Amino acid sequence: MENSKNSALKFIVLLGLVSLCADITYEGARSITGPFLATLGASAVAVGFVAGFGELIGYGLRLFSGYVTDKTKKYWFITIIGYAVNLIAVPLLAFVGRWEIAGALIIMERMGKAIRTPARDAMLSYATKKQGRGFGFGLHEAMDQIGALTGPSLMALVLYLKGGYRNGFAILLVPALFAIAILLIARYVYPNPHEFEIPTPALKGKGLKRPFWLYLAAISLVAAGYADFPLIAYHCKKMAIASDSFIPLFYTVAMGIDAIAALIFGRLFDRIGMSAMIIAVAISLLFAPMVFFGSLWMVFAGMLAWGIGMGAQESIMRAAVADMVPSEKRASAYGIFNTGYGVFWFLGSVAMGFLYDISIPLLVIFSVGAQFAAIPIFIWTKKSLASVTREPLKNV
Repeated sequence: MENSKNSALKFIVLLGLVSLCADITYEGARSITGPFLATLGASAVAVGFVAGFGELIGYGLRLFSGYVTDKTKKYWFITIIGYAVNLIAVPLLAFVGRWEIAGALIIMERMGKAIRTPARDAMLSYATKKQGRGFGFGLHEAMDQIGALTGPSLMALVLYLKGGYRNGFAILLVPALFAIAILLIARYVYPNPHEFEIPTPALKGKGLKRPFWLYLAAISLVAAGYADFPLIAYHCKKMAIASDSFIPLFYTVAMGIDAIAALIFGRLFDRIGMSAMIIAVAISLLFAPMVFFGSLWMVFAGMLAWGIGMGAQESIMRAAVADMVPSEKRASAYGIFNTGYGVFWFLGSVAMGFLYDISIPLLVIFSVGAQFAAIPIFIWTKKSLASVTREPLKNV
């Protein structure tokens, strides 16, 4: 395999196209699964359980998947199996008649994503070494978000044209097949993506070093302080800040900003390192007071800050892990990292939902405080990482 910068970029773009098509498929489905389950007779409790358990599986299984990937080195096999499970579950929803079966398929879709994510991110990390970690993951995230915008928009069009939920799920078979086809092409053209990266002596070793655990602690605080969009939408509805038809536009705008921010902060990370994450958090911690205390246009500004934070997290977050972890431990690291991130996001979401019913100011204090507390840990991580990379020089 040609081990050039150009080949690495082509590989990143191919996996970006896979993610774009995959996001059209499952994000399109996720935009309509709630009301679809309702048409099958599911209760609100059942819908909440399916969504919550699916996300728990979607993050928790990554620990096991990452470990197995590093042990077997079957990056492509695990990625392909994960995408197949992730994507085929969606069009099958067109044929179910019971909410229990539909719920199982929804959970199956999340399971597939959990299986393939650590292996895919590990392969991406090898290629991004050539292009710049931040830019590579930022480009992938930007392409991913194009799919995340297209899928729900496609489903909205299908429903507007009276196509119905089942036809919507059936149509999503097309991008699912495209995603799998592009993935197989990438596998054929680049069978050994680990060859893109020459191991760094400073990162050789048996275990995960201190910078990784510090970084995980910082990102966990950021995740805990990040409000889910459903809570923001609920607030806008309850306080009559925007109409029902206008509220989804907040999310659409945030996802567009997410894609742009991923590219900008990804490139910034390549130039100034961890400081880029500190800047992103300093911006994103402003979203809570603007969203929960503001009027329509203040909420809009808050969603811009929310989108910037999400874009930076999705690009820099994965890029930084690759710089902290030996290549042979990378899939496991991504599994641990994603699980920790998901668990603290869940715990923070529960806490903020609880605080919303008690006191909105307390919710804002919790959100801002958790994110602000991450900043000194990011600084500590930066210093710790610098000391680790200097270690080999002391021994030469």
